[in-house]
Amino acid sequence: MAEQKRDYYEVLGVDKNADDAAIKKAYRQLAKKYHPDMNPGDTEAEKKFKEASEAYAVLSDPEKKRQYDQFGHAAFDGGAGGFGGFDFNSADMGDIFGDIFGDLFGGGRSRRANNGPMQGANIRTQIRITFEEAVFGCDKEIELNLKDECSKCHGTGAKPGTSPVTCSKCGGKGQVVYTQQSLFGMVQNVRPCPDCNGTGKIIKEKCPDCYGSGFISSRKKIAVTVPAGIDNGQSIRIRGKGEPGVNGGPRGDLLVEVAVSRHPIFQRQDMNIYSTAPISFATAALGGTVRIKTVDGEVEYDVKAGTQTDTRIRLKGKGVPSLRNKNTRGDHYVTLVVQVPTDLSREAKDALKTYDDICCGRAVSGGKGKKKGFMDKVKEALEDD
Repeated sequence: MAEQKRDYYEVLGVDKNADDAAIKKAYRQLAKKYHPDMNPGDTEAEKKFKEASEAYAVLSDPEKKRQYDQFGHAAFDGGAGGFGGFDFNSADMGDIFGDIFGDLFGGGRSRRANNGPMQGANIRTQIRITFEEAVFGCDKEIELNLKDECSKCHGTGAKPGTSPVTCSKCGGKGQVVYTQQSLFGMVQNVRPCPDCNGTGKIIKEKCPDCYGSGFISSRKKIAVTVPAGIDNGQSIRIRGKGEPGVNGGPRGDLLVEVAVSRHPIFQRQDMNIYSTAPISFATAALGGTVRIKTVDGEVEYDVKAGTQTDTRIRLKGKGVPSLRNKNTRGDHYVTLVVQVPTDLSREAKDALKTYDDICCGRAVSGGKGKKKGFMDKVKEALEDD
């Protein structure tokens, strides 16, 4: 007795009202999960893969889907009322294969090669700047090896007096078609021609200056303007300073990534700056003026009497400028840390002890306090009697 087929919608795990995108997404997930190349030797996975592929072959085709919705599996097995004889091996699965399994099989059905003008590749490099340079901006100069069109062959790569010839392998198309066997039958893949690297031309006699590349590399200095407010890891784009274009296309861009050095005092978060500042115990208790370091230099701040350690104060407008508007700046938050002295003179120690006795309510006599004990209090009580 033949095994009864599961409902195609059930196989893909979608509703009968699912659109094409939902059906395709469901199939993609199942195909990646059960593909034989991902599960070598697993016959159960291969079975599920073929089952999902069969379901997708029907549900992705509007006409076959209509037949299936009306007659079920009988539409393709010759049953009553069905159309019969649908051969899944002869189905047009090439587009399905190329679209869905491109990431598994090295690109699948690639797009047609483009022999028109193309922009050159971008170049990436990095510069290091200080914390202050990131805050206020600066001008830097970097040196790079850049390619320019060869003046002798004018970018053709061919020896003067000669010209490139049409590639015999691809016929000047710049691409070749490979046919390979898959689970869905024969599939065609279009790839750049390996002989001419997709250009469609072969250089027989190379230019002696550029050796057939069409470009000459030279060391060049490039000015880089670093905007105020740039942060670590951000990049500056310099238009037209990348690799030369292809077939008359424009040059690529130069992307300069900025690395900001750590500062010994300041830390940054978005447009705000954070730091700590030490204050003396006396200043914290009595209040007073302290000098605090900022990126703009030292500023004076009036500390309130009774300030506790780890109190955070805000210096408005002393932070990092906005990249969009350098006149708009963040704030600088300073955490005040009360310093405990470690090397006191005898006089200072006596003064602190006196202060401590006063604060604790002990009597002070000659700079020394004496606290009454339990027996002293008992004695005083007996004498009163």
